[in-house]
Amino acid sequence: MEHSTLFTTTSLGPYTLKSRIVLPPLTRSRSTQPGNIANDLMATYYGQRSSAGFMVTEGSQIEPRGQGYAWTPGIHSAEQVEGWRKVTARVHAQGGIIFAQLWHVGRVSHTTLQPGGAAPVAPSAILAPGVSVFIETSPGVGALAQPSMPRALEREEITELVAMYAQAAENAMAAGFDGVELHAANGYLINQFISAHSNQRDDEYGGSLSKRLRFLREVTQAVADKVGKDRVGVRFAPLFQSTDEARVYLGLVEDDPHGTYIEAIKVLEEVGIAYLSLAEADWDNAPELPETFRVAVRATFSGQIIYAGKYTATRGERVIEQGWGDLIAFGRPFIANPDLPQRIANGWSLNAADPSTMYGGTAVGYTDYPRYGA
Repeated sequence: MEHSTLFTTTSLGPYTLKSRIVLPPLTRSRSTQPGNIANDLMATYYGQRSSAGFMVTEGSQIEPRGQGYAWTPGIHSAEQVEGWRKVTARVHAQGGIIFAQLWHVGRVSHTTLQPGGAAPVAPSAILAPGVSVFIETSPGVGALAQPSMPRALEREEITELVAMYAQAAENAMAAGFDGVELHAANGYLINQFISAHSNQRDDEYGGSLSKRLRFLREVTQAVADKVGKDRVGVRFAPLFQSTDEARVYLGLVEDDPHGTYIEAIKVLEEVGIAYLSLAEADWDNAPELPETFRVAVRATFSGQIIYAGKYTATRGERVIEQGWGDLIAFGRPFIANPDLPQRIANGWSLNAADPSTMYGGTAVGYTDYPRYGA
């Protein structure tokens, strides 16, 4: 077997994983409309990839205001919970373990995606720069658009949002998921509270770093209290270099990313969650995370650590062997290769992903990628 390090078993909360290969959250915008409901096509897609050691769904908005892209699934209505049951049943029938990613985009949205055409909500009324959202322009047809100007959340609304995250986590467990991941990366709502660039509040949720981390702390604790801390993960995207690609693909770059994210990781360690997922820059010639940061993360967090971001099997093995991380996520390769673990184990060639079918559409470019030799 090639890359045998990736095929050793490990634990994640109460679960034993058959390998260290992860299917990370990948937005595909194939939910049934109206209602943003997970469907049979999505169940087929996840079922095809259930040979992963661990799986996390695409981001699923926790409430209607949490949507920033057309046709993404939600996890706040009874119909959505029923839809996701199809996915979890298919994955579990194949022996897979799958968590739901809980998502709220905050200011990265558009009035056409918001209930009643209202402004998106955010920690502060600051426009999201250098990013695009995806809106439906006619049935089944969409286009990129600039985010709309958000409004600042009222104090009582923040408390309501914490409860919405907890309810979404409960919904996920009712849908048959094995746990949940909080999306705190990519410049979305939790990330917006953490960052001084997007959070200019003067109450207990803004100002000092400790105050900016309060929303993360409250949401993580509320979700852990609801489903059990050993069934919770959190995803960050700690960027150490400001570029156009960083702003477009991964969100906010802090003035002191090392200090900001080590303090954020301390919050997760205090709650005692099962894992931390770190999304690295994934474009060509993107800078790697500093080794000093990787070492500090390992020293700070005692749970499992997942790394993602244009990883090859060889690069992933090195991260595990150095002791920096425990699991490696493969995004685009898993889109195009439903049998990715088998291909890695046998040294087989990989299908190339078709960028034109990434978001929205039909089974084409979604469930029709062939297995090796097919």
